[in-house]
Amino acid sequence: MTRPHKNGTNNSKRLTTQQAVNTAIWSICDIMRRSNCAGAMQYVPELTWILFLRILDEREAKEAEQYEAVGAEFTPSLEAPYRWQDWAAPDGAKRQELQNGEARAFFGFVNGQLLPYLKGLRDKPGATPRQKVISEIMSGVERTRIDTERNLLDVLDKVHEISAESVDPTHIFTLSQIYEGLLLKMGEKGNDGGQFFTPREIIRVMVKVVDPTIGKTVYDPGCGTGGFLAQSYEYMRARLGEAASPEELEALKWRTFYGREKENLIYPIALANLVLHGIDQPNLWHGNTLTGGEIYGGLFQNAPGLFDVILTNPPFGGKEGKDAQTRFDFKTGATQVLFLQHVLNSLNPGGRCGIVMDEGVLFRTNETAFVQTKRKLLDECDLWCIVSLSAGVFSTAGAGVKTNLLFFTKGKPTERIWYYDLSDLKVGKKTPLALSHFDEFFRLLLECSNSERSWTVDFAERKRKAAEQADPFKRRAKAKEKEAQQEKERLAALRKTSPLNEEAAAKSEATIVALTQEFREFAQRAQAIEDAVYDLKAVNPHAPKDEDARTPEELLDLIEAKGREVAEALAILRNGAASSLVQSQ
Repeated sequence: MTRPHKNGTNNSKRLTTQQAVNTAIWSICDIMRRSNCAGAMQYVPELTWILFLRILDEREAKEAEQYEAVGAEFTPSLEAPYRWQDWAAPDGAKRQELQNGEARAFFGFVNGQLLPYLKGLRDKPGATPRQKVISEIMSGVERTRIDTERNLLDVLDKVHEISAESVDPTHIFTLSQIYEGLLLKMGEKGNDGGQFFTPREIIRVMVKVVDPTIGKTVYDPGCGTGGFLAQSYEYMRARLGEAASPEELEALKWRTFYGREKENLIYPIALANLVLHGIDQPNLWHGNTLTGGEIYGGLFQNAPGLFDVILTNPPFGGKEGKDAQTRFDFKTGATQVLFLQHVLNSLNPGGRCGIVMDEGVLFRTNETAFVQTKRKLLDECDLWCIVSLSAGVFSTAGAGVKTNLLFFTKGKPTERIWYYDLSDLKVGKKTPLALSHFDEFFRLLLECSNSERSWTVDFAERKRKAAEQADPFKRRAKAKEKEAQQEKERLAALRKTSPLNEEAAAKSEATIVALTQEFREFAQRAQAIEDAVYDLKAVNPHAPKDEDARTPEELLDLIEAKGREVAEALAILRNGAASSLVQSQ
């Protein structure tokens, strides 16, 4: 058994200001940008596995000391010479050997020995959960992207300097927050990572509203880089405070957070992000949530069938094929609608959910699956809050789609929906959404009070009125259906007579067609009235009306004046053209 040595800060400089940490991080990114990793989508995944191995080594060194203090034996996840302290630390024995050896020996070791060893850990007999996490974080790394050994060694040295112990937590951000900054770069417009990144202000608001508590499971079926799970951990850990028991901490770090992610590039980043936040066992499933196609499920084996809390921002605008649609009750190609069905099917009775939904899902009533899914939501859950966001909230990720935040509890039908309107905010890269924009929202939320931005819709009364309005059309449709059936019976009897009265039969057939058409029209009108109830779009009744108060006479005078201006401009142009023609002759 090999015990890690105290490698934490031998060669590390103390970083005592946020500027010092930022400088260290971006100096690493600068090396990577000149080393075949031009954009954030290239250098963030590369830095992810390097930074993760550094923190892992440091964490296990600390754990080894704790075990030793109580006389227990500690078994590290990695053997020599594959630990950071062996091959990456400036004074590491393996690094010294490789640097003093043949040219490109370092690349040969990293690409030919280290990476295969790390990726193969999950397949070892008796592999620990941590070893499986290590393998999955390395799953997408075929070889280092950095182009020269010199640049790679420079990166390793700089990463070694920003260890957890060298960062002063009393003055500057923790390493997890530094990593969040890197993920933000991936989410910026032009970096193609926006689809995996939800603005952190939105995540913090949603977590605070849903309020996950200790002992509850938290699930994100499309977790991207793991933002909702990481923020939920921080929220729950802060609520525990210093009085947390060892049992509570173990449950929080090992048996609380679950997620799914499809993309090969993003899945390892999510794992690393959760580990850096302090989650020892990120229970993430790698595969397609909607089709059930699994790439790796080894970390999800003990996941429950249903979850207490779901926080998610599902992809919107995608189109799913039959392989996904067949798994759901209401068939549609709309990705976000299938995700909403998955959420409804995955939530425990009494469970709470916060979900980002695009505007189209809220207002569309012209597609059956949209209406059926919303009917299921409102029949089985209490949709108690909808926050209407401006189209600019996701603009840094290249998405100008208008979105909403939906909050609901499973177990009883919706009676009243409280709306809060932030759609008028001018949000962009230079004026991003801030937590302060939600100050009034949180003040009013407890009582669901009304204001210039908030109002309540009595959904139960709205349904009752719609049923009342639809009832006459339903009764008329039923009457026409009955008449059509009677006419069909009359036609059947007529066809049994000999000789057949063809004129009477043709007249009867035409009557059936007309009655059937009338039945359908009445039924469709009734259905349209009932479906309109499920247009959930936020329409603020307190918003100022932008009406044109001018009289018809004033508008006609304006049109006449504008007409004169146009005529005068045309006359000037014609005169100018005529003068030019004369001069040219």
